[in-house]
Amino acid sequence: MAIPVLMMPMGDARLGNSQTGFGGLTGMVEDDGLRLPSVEGALLDAMTPHVEAGERRREQARAELGPKPLVLRMLLTLLLVGGLVWAWTLEAFGPLGVVAVLFVLVVPFEKLFPRHAQPLRRPMVFSDITHALLLPVNGILAGVVIVTVAVLSLMWIPGLLIRPLVDQLPETPRLVLGVLLFDLAVYWTHRFYHEVPFLWRFHQVHHSTEHLDWVSGFRTHPLDGALLAPAFVFLIAAGFSPEFGGVLAIAQALIGLFLHANVRFRWRLLHPLIITPEFHHWHHSSHEEARWSNYSTFLPVWDLIFRTYHMPKDERPMRYGIDTPMPTGVIEQWLLPFRGMGSPLAVLRHPWRSVKALWRGTKALLRDMRWSATRKRDQTPFGVPKVPVPEDL
Repeated sequence: MAIPVLMMPMGDARLGNSQTGFGGLTGMVEDDGLRLPSVEGALLDAMTPHVEAGERRREQARAELGPKPLVLRMLLTLLLVGGLVWAWTLEAFGPLGVVAVLFVLVVPFEKLFPRHAQPLRRPMVFSDITHALLLPVNGILAGVVIVTVAVLSLMWIPGLLIRPLVDQLPETPRLVLGVLLFDLAVYWTHRFYHEVPFLWRFHQVHHSTEHLDWVSGFRTHPLDGALLAPAFVFLIAAGFSPEFGGVLAIAQALIGLFLHANVRFRWRLLHPLIITPEFHHWHHSSHEEARWSNYSTFLPVWDLIFRTYHMPKDERPMRYGIDTPMPTGVIEQWLLPFRGMGSPLAVLRHPWRSVKALWRGTKALLRDMRWSATRKRDQTPFGVPKVPVPEDL
């Protein structure tokens, strides 16, 4: 009975007083009084179990993301901080021991207080674990470069200039000044790594991860380790001990592991005072309005002063990563920045031409650094326009 009716042209007399056309299929009655099944109703009946199941899953996810007791959060935070320090002391047992301890300590936090619902075996997690296991190799490859960058950065010059002042300070103000100077030097070095195209070649490896969690912070390029070299040589030249600089570098690494974790801690009151996971997640965000922001390591005061602070009131970062493709293999990621730079053997074949190319590259690097240091808030590197956003906190 239904097929002939469905095949009728629109407006057929057999439809009687019912609606015509395909919109009239709902509630359509035939001449003999037999009601035809509603197409829309049948579709809804078929979809109802799936809709209800999806709604149950969403309710369960909201329940899992619900707030935990404050006391529990405080205890777990203390456990995490203490555990990270303990994990760092296990470096003598090799990177595998560090990875294992961090897994045991951080992953429970990510399951209890998840920022984003993502599986433990998320995409490229094994690539990041490989990065962690190759930390000793990474350090060896970066060693020579770190010394070279420390010298060529010329940061030892301002360090020597302020050394007489530092030597006259009492112990406590001297330590406070050391932390502030280290943080300021790292801020500008980090900013240059983002806003100078040549330096971004190497730092993009770290920012290519699309999932922030307990292990994503290990994804780095060996030459990216030179990020701390200018700050370190600046402190040494200013009269601070190498041990003091080493402690700050370790603290920066420990805090970095926590800042990358997939936890939803927000801590609004701390936003203008110290770095929080929310601050660094915005730094890794691929949101257009958040690009080139939040460069500080310890204190956001430098981002506030130099107008790179981005912490929206009623929004949280949802996407991470970069716009360009990144290989999945560690070695391929390490080689990516050198693409298009020519063969290193060209130095032997054409030494004079290589020297001139190096000179041009150095001038371009200094020009880009100067532009980055003097750009206005609404200007962005690489010629990419900045999306207008409401006033930040």
